Amino acid sequence: MNWVLAFLLAVLAFSALAFLLKAPRKGWEAIGAALLLGLAGYGLQASSGLPGAPKPPQQAISGDDSAAMVKARQSLGGQASLPGNDLVLIGDALARNGQYADAASILLGAVEKDPKNADAWLAMANALVSHADGMLTPAALFAYQHAAQAGPDNPGSPFFLGLALAQSGRLAEGRALWANLLERSPPDAPWRADLEMRLGRLDALIAAQEQALQEK
Repeated sequence: MNWVLAFLLAVLAFSALAFLLKAPRKGWEAIGAALLLGLAGYGLQASSGLPGAPKPPQQAISGDDSAAMVKARQSLGGQASLPGNDLVLIGDALARNGQYADAASILLGAVEKDPKNADAWLAMANALVSHADGMLTPAALFAYQHAAQAGPDNPGSPFFLGLALAQSGRLAEGRALWANLLERSPPDAPWRADLEMRLGRLDALIAAQEQALQEK
């Protein structure tokens, strides 16, 4: 089907040049040769199956919606309810409604006001990832790194960075972060059971991918 469209476009281009724009008859052969060369190049190099926009996340590791993501962050040590953290509360409200770019802008103001606010950095990182349809962008990675520096004992940073890595197709890196977090988590940590479940799901996905590669 793509070849038919390409051929029709070539015919239309020739007709437009020859008849509408009244190119000299002596030049028709050169025009035809140029169009045929273009078709040959299409056949050799074109990949019509490739999308013309950034791909969505390679792996759908998380089925959480916006509100669930905010709640999960807060349960992992978030401090949005602390006095003076009003900007984080506003950012969370925007993120719950899917307004990720606006949330990130508000949260940028929060970290500019207090660069040591680990929860604000983490909330901004999550908003940036959600705005990019689950992909880990350089800006989001920068925010995750600052969240980890500002709150080294906060489990939210390795958890959500691991999630973003896995959703971006970097499964082994995401698994390493989650495994390390699980190893460091106290036995009675409230997030431990959920982390174990997600880690098991990720292990199953990695195993399925490795088996598919072996079968090729």
